[in-house]
Amino acid sequence: MRATPDAAARVWGVGRAVGGAVPDARGVDSARGWAVVAAAFSSMFVVYGIVYSFGAFFDSMAADFGTGKGATALIFSITTAWYFGLGLVSGKAADRYGPRPVLVVAAVVLGAALLLTSRVQAIWLGYITYGGGVGIAVACAYVPMVAAVGGWFQRRRTTALGIAVAGIGVGTLVVAPLSEQLIDAHGWRTAYVVLGLAGAGVLLLASLGAHRPPVVAHAQPVALRAVARQRWFVVLYAAILLLSASLFVPFVFMKSYATDRGIDSGPAATLVGIIGASSVIGRLGIGALGTRFGAVLLTQLSFAVLTASFLIWLSAGGSYARLVVFAIVMGVAYGGFIALTPAVVADFHGTLGLGAVLGALYTAAALGGLIGPPLIGVLIDDVSYHAGIVAAMVITGASTAVLALLRRSSTPS
Repeated sequence: MRATPDAAARVWGVGRAVGGAVPDARGVDSARGWAVVAAAFSSMFVVYGIVYSFGAFFDSMAADFGTGKGATALIFSITTAWYFGLGLVSGKAADRYGPRPVLVVAAVVLGAALLLTSRVQAIWLGYITYGGGVGIAVACAYVPMVAAVGGWFQRRRTTALGIAVAGIGVGTLVVAPLSEQLIDAHGWRTAYVVLGLAGAGVLLLASLGAHRPPVVAHAQPVALRAVARQRWFVVLYAAILLLSASLFVPFVFMKSYATDRGIDSGPAATLVGIIGASSVIGRLGIGALGTRFGAVLLTQLSFAVLTASFLIWLSAGGSYARLVVFAIVMGVAYGGFIALTPAVVADFHGTLGLGAVLGALYTAAALGGLIGPPLIGVLIDDVSYHAGIVAAMVITGASTAVLALLRRSSTPS
């Protein structure tokens, strides 16, 4: 049965306008919707491009603060935990006030966070300014804009969402090497000033296209406690927690690993960009195959490929060509995982309250992302990169084994 505009609203959790007004639903699949897609692409380009360029800053910040890899990686981990953990809050704010004011908050907080980070003299202050500030900005730019795109489309929703989240990969491809050039020319502190001002400016421009969706929801709130006790949720939560503990390791340590093996900083930073570019293929390509082969099976395949990709990194040594192969394979599988997760949840739970359930599920990524990179960093400091990569591979393999327990066996509600 074809979805109605009200059904589309219920899927994405778009709230009633302030004051009880009900927006007109006739704008679905309109030109204005594509303006929202452009705004979402731009916002994700900025915030994830900056977050995933952290590896380019890693060595300079560690040297400046006099800290080891574990303590420095904690900055990135706090950021990850904040933006995954605050998704429910920012989503509810966008439901109530619309995505535009929330995106304006993202612009202001991002600019302030990076400007303050450029001035800190102790790493614990960086945990607050960068970890907390940038994490808030990402939370305000990601979930509200994904929900807005979903609310603006009915017939072409999958295509529109694929284009919007592709901004993450393209942002990683562009901003990571750009950051390296800025650091080489002006130092890491000035680089953050430039990224902060430019990023805030782009987000403010994007907010002009962040229109409130023309449909509203009338569904009852989801009973998250009941959902969280279901077997499929427990399995998926555990798998994502484990995967997230290793997934962000290449984003943090890849550039440092490559430069330690004699690779110039420019090409080393480009490796993270290649992961981002390859993830676009995963988001658009593997995501599109979900209808044919099933989201659960393809997600399990993505986890398995992620595990295998660490074998490529482990055997790469100082070979730049092998590191490029690793970045491509890892990026495609990572993009597939990100694109397929909402479909897996909908396969088991159904579409009503999907946003709330995803927000609860993503707290697993917050926990894994908070714990994994610092622990791997300590292992690298105390033992070797080889030991750190092996640990990441074992954790990813464990997540793949857990996800293998997931079986599509019930009718979604």
